[in-house]
Amino acid sequence: MLEENLRQVKNNILAAARRAGRDPGKIRLVAVTKTVGVETVRQAAALGLEDFGENRLQEAREKVRLLPQLRWHFIGHLQTNKVRDVLRSFSLIHSLDRYSLAEALQRWGEKLDCRARVLVQVNISGEESKHGLDPQELPDFLEALHDLPRIVVLGLMTMAPWVDNPEEVRPVFRRLRELQQKHRRPEMTLPELSMGMTADYTVAVEEGATLVRVGTALFGPRTG
Repeated sequence: MLEENLRQVKNNILAAARRAGRDPGKIRLVAVTKTVGVETVRQAAALGLEDFGENRLQEAREKVRLLPQLRWHFIGHLQTNKVRDVLRSFSLIHSLDRYSLAEALQRWGEKLDCRARVLVQVNISGEESKHGLDPQELPDFLEALHDLPRIVVLGLMTMAPWVDNPEEVRPVFRRLRELQQKHRRPEMTLPELSMGMTADYTVAVEEGATLVRVGTALFGPRTG
């Protein structure tokens, strides 16, 4: 079942990329393994998946410890008291959404002698239930990050509203791409756009996603 699901997701990404005139090789599938056991993650890795996303540190610890060779993405809301452990375990943080968190990443980056690779989360939809910067806050926030050399900003992330018709969220993804193009600089090119989940990842690919976070379509309804 997993092999068949993976083949279908990859085919859907390929078709969406072709519709948009994009290189499918520029799009990475991040398998969201929330509630998925270690053995299933092993199976997914054996099928060629390399990028895995977790949104809770407590649940992720055992998987990361047993499978450190994989690229682990932290995709959930990050509390400042979890920064040290997340920096030690994850290759990319998708959810930098406030300056106090940036300061904690800078501080622990200095202590651990490492750099925090991050995406800045933007709340395009304006939903109160979602984290992220208001789009109008983004330019000043990116400017402030220049003073934090332990932070490497690789791009932007957003979460679209839950809707029945994925076409309804196309403007959300398009807006994130527009922000990327507007605010990229030679010293901060923002190459990555993390957007799209099981319900809408093909639309996200058509609108420029380089990272899609897919759980349910791969592992079944146990995941988000």
